[in-house]
Amino acid sequence: MTLISMLIALIIERLAVRSEAWQFLFYAKKYLSLSHSSGLSKLSDDSKGQYLWVLLPGVFYALLLWLIGSSLVTLVLNTLVLLVCIGCWHYRQLYKQYLNASERADNEAAFLTMQQLSNDAGLTDAELSYGQRLVWLNFRYYAAVLFWFALLGGAGAITYALLRQMNEPASWDKPMKLAEEGDETAEFVEATPDIPAVFQQLMFWADWVPARLFGVGLALVGHFSRASASLLAFLGDFTTPADKVVTTVAKAAEPLPDDAYNCAEETSCMVQLAKRNVLFFLALVAVLTLSGWLR
Repeated sequence: MTLISMLIALIIERLAVRSEAWQFLFYAKKYLSLSHSSGLSKLSDDSKGQYLWVLLPGVFYALLLWLIGSSLVTLVLNTLVLLVCIGCWHYRQLYKQYLNASERADNEAAFLTMQQLSNDAGLTDAELSYGQRLVWLNFRYYAAVLFWFALLGGAGAITYALLRQMNEPASWDKPMKLAEEGDETAEFVEATPDIPAVFQQLMFWADWVPARLFGVGLALVGHFSRASASLLAFLGDFTTPADKVVTTVAKAAEPLPDDAYNCAEETSCMVQLAKRNVLFFLALVAVLTLSGWLR
């Protein structure tokens, strides 16, 4: 049933899921709002309670499935949950805007679109190429979610997606006033999100295994010798962030001339590489399902 849910969710997400209600950010903000206005604020505001706060939605969902006890309902609900967790219509729209700008040779519009994408996703490394940034988003919204879904079902996907959103600036969208109340000349800017250290730490470990498995896939579907050599340097590394691991291996797996970076050709090649990697992961899940390791 795991493989069936994955296939159905990926197909529907490509064809029909566009509204806000099908994006996990919508529910993450609802959960944040509920937490701030209820007793959950004691957990969300406490450095130790935040561990439990992150786990609560997934635990509640797992308990709900256990109480229902129906395989058919579990299949339907898991598919819907996975569909929401991989929803990234906002980033897909930005990618389309970038492609349109590239086609009409509007370099300024292409640059600004990628800047917005990077800011919304919390990508701070200015040295990353456009293609590397898209590979990273593919990992965060598809590969890593599928990994935790295969391992822990819908509860795993929900917990990972919540952590992902808590580590993106878009989830902490709070305006900050620079002048006193009543000052008509007051300016407003977006406050730099102060992401709690607990969420950053949990995100690091939630990405550790998927990032390296993603790297294995990149090596198998891309330039094997270069990508595998790059990946080996990170296998026993417990300090390098997952985005550095994924983007470095991706660059090695899809070698391109220096003058091809940050152009439509590079982004297209990198996106195709990421898509092949997701297909590899689905094939792996199919093999594990046939062998009885997954249900």
